[in-house]
Amino acid sequence: MRLTTKGRFAVTAMIDLALRCSDGPVSLAGISERQKISLSYLEQLFGKLRRYGLVESVRGPGGGYCLARSTGEMTVSDIIRAVDEPLDATQCGGRENCRDDERCMTHELWSTLNDKMYEFLNSVTLAALVEQQLSKTGGQVVVLRDARRSRPRARAKAVSLGG
Repeated sequence: MRLTTKGRFAVTAMIDLALRCSDGPVSLAGISERQKISLSYLEQLFGKLRRYGLVESVRGPGGGYCLARSTGEMTVSDIIRAVDEPLDATQCGGRENCRDDERCMTHELWSTLNDKMYEFLNSVTLAALVEQQLSKTGGQVVVLRDARRSRPRARAKAVSLGG
């Protein structure tokens, strides 16, 4: 089992967005700069997140992305599924043809692990991850500079964590 950078970056970018979206749309260039994720990679990820209904895009000057629903309604599993991240500990992708087109002796073990992973990822909301970040920074979101502007943006004061 492995979680690739696609899933990791998507979750990281969504936390960044959630921390800053109370101030209006957040640019991908800003997320890219803060999180050190390629802008073109973020554009691909956010296209998928938008199609899955997790984010909304705002066009034009001052545009960017906003959350499409409450952080309490989004789970890590939603984010990972949105970017087509496969989380599968079996060698066969669940097809039960692990060993010479037959089910291997450990198939049930790895299938159960898959179930437990999804159960855990479904239990972790974006709100919980945002709250965790805010507790590390004393409730303040430190914003360096917005890539669309030359002046620093105001610090975000509140993030909607409600469900």
